[in-house]
Amino acid sequence: MNKICIIYTGGTIGMTRTEKGYAPQKGFLGEMLEKLPELSDSRMPKWDMIEMSPLLDSSNMTVYEWNKIAEKIYENYGKYDGFVVLHGTDTMAYTASALSFMLENLDKPVVLTGSQIPLCEIRSDARDNLISSMLIAATGKVREVCLYFGGKLMRGNRTTKYSADGFSAFKSPSYPYLADSGIELRYSEALMRTPDKGELSIRKLSPVPIGVIKVFPGIQFDLFESIMTEKLKGIVIETFGAGNIPGSADALLPIIEKAFKNGTVIAVCSQCPQGTVSLGAYETSSALKEAGAINGYDLTTEAAVAKLYYLFSCGYDSKKIKEMMETDLRGEMSC
Repeated sequence: MNKICIIYTGGTIGMTRTEKGYAPQKGFLGEMLEKLPELSDSRMPKWDMIEMSPLLDSSNMTVYEWNKIAEKIYENYGKYDGFVVLHGTDTMAYTASALSFMLENLDKPVVLTGSQIPLCEIRSDARDNLISSMLIAATGKVREVCLYFGGKLMRGNRTTKYSADGFSAFKSPSYPYLADSGIELRYSEALMRTPDKGELSIRKLSPVPIGVIKVFPGIQFDLFESIMTEKLKGIVIETFGAGNIPGSADALLPIIEKAFKNGTVIAVCSQCPQGTVSLGAYETSSALKEAGAINGYDLTTEAAVAKLYYLFSCGYDSKKIKEMMETDLRGEMSC
């Protein structure tokens, strides 16, 4: 079998019990994996593990950690046939989205996974998530950044966390699953991306100021005016339905126009898990379009945030970024 690299960043899957609850502990997961009989089976791929330092709960992940993970994949790209990134569930969809943009010309599997219950516990979802991810990474059938969880293989930049306590913790609301795990792993190869040609390169992300605003009934838009300065590079607005905002948006438009003049890129996504934004389809969304907001189509908020980081880190000007935000780069959107 092929050889894969496991990159452990932290998260529930490798945690152990402490007096203050579950917490990651240096070296603990490596010892657990060495003792796991399934990983010594001749049908499993050979593997090495890289343990990041410090190990983090995924809620503490930042652009800095995304860069470190991408660097580890890049540095070891020639040594392995695939990669499994063990990660906490809370921000796994953000990391999967970010890596999909950062790893340019990726031609090998990168599979993110984790668990809802630590591997050290008798009843845990960690074993299947880990073993299946390793097998997927070893086959080379999928050559993009993916997320495997609860028996489903998903495109990384199409995922969102759906459940805080269910084993099917992630969904891919606007794109079909790349594979289903039953008695066998059933791949839908027609849905997989064809890798771009060229050698792997990474685009490190800069911690540019980016914000997210979720629209809700009765929202007072003027409260957000103070953050719309030249320092704010990008903002994602989660609107109702197909891009609709409350009728009180008269207060929002001057703010958006101010941000537009400052060069801030404003992307509109939907709060609905499924469906697409269509600015101008309704009167309540046409004002956003006229003010210069970008149509996010069916981008998840996670993918929109990661894509903004990526495009700003490429050094593009605002005009180019707005154009690229409405262009599919890594299979992240349907437009």
